[in-house]
Amino acid sequence: MQYETIRFTLDNDIATVTLNRPAVKNALNTQMRAEITHAVRDAGRSARVIVLTGEGNAFCSGQDLGDGVDAATADLERTLRDEYEPMLYAIHECPVPVIAAVNGVAAGAGASLALACDVVIATQSAIFLQAFSRIGLMPDAGGTYILPRTIGMARAMGSALFADEVTASQAERWGMIYEAVPDGDFSAHWQARAAHLAKGPTVAYRHIKEAMHASYDNTLEQQLTLEAKLQNHCGQTRDFKEGVLAFLEKRRPKYEGR
Repeated sequence: MQYETIRFTLDNDIATVTLNRPAVKNALNTQMRAEITHAVRDAGRSARVIVLTGEGNAFCSGQDLGDGVDAATADLERTLRDEYEPMLYAIHECPVPVIAAVNGVAAGAGASLALACDVVIATQSAIFLQAFSRIGLMPDAGGTYILPRTIGMARAMGSALFADEVTASQAERWGMIYEAVPDGDFSAHWQARAAHLAKGPTVAYRHIKEAMHASYDNTLEQQLTLEAKLQNHCGQTRDFKEGVLAFLEKRRPKYEGR
């Protein structure tokens, strides 16, 4: 696919997907959703970590309301089912870790996109905003699934009803995101985090994702069974053998991702 609304780079096993519509704060239109979906799926086969970030001073301002949206005739269910869901599933099912490097405002579906990633690292000046109720809508793109599970029902409900801005530092305290980083350190920090994962035990990371996601619906018995199965697979990898050998030899492991 020829990308027009995103930039895609692959370097040292790190795939970086940069939302590239800065004039509209990287708002999501039909083409961008299709390009993100394609890029994540493609990178999942070639990279060992994926980073989503935004061009300019915003991560993503949400749905592009100028993208042919007519409030009188809009079929929002079709848009969500046909365009948003494939993008979210591409991230959820990706076999490698996906980092959201949130460089600015993440609002509406843009916040949902960021929070759908495995790890969210934000600059301290970033803002997370459930803006939907400001235009007579409810959170979507997975927002009503992710938020209660990360920050609890009280905060999820309040942030959706009042559409209050949540600072990155507040989001970190709440457990909505993993890290809030000083602006001056942000780029170097997320790049170092991505490099760490790109050199790690990729199969183990894939199974960590699988087990964590499954835990939402499993009983304890089911989860323990799944852990045993996936751990056995990890134990058969070259990386496990290298990790043990490096531990015994008191050196850093050199993982191959297999």
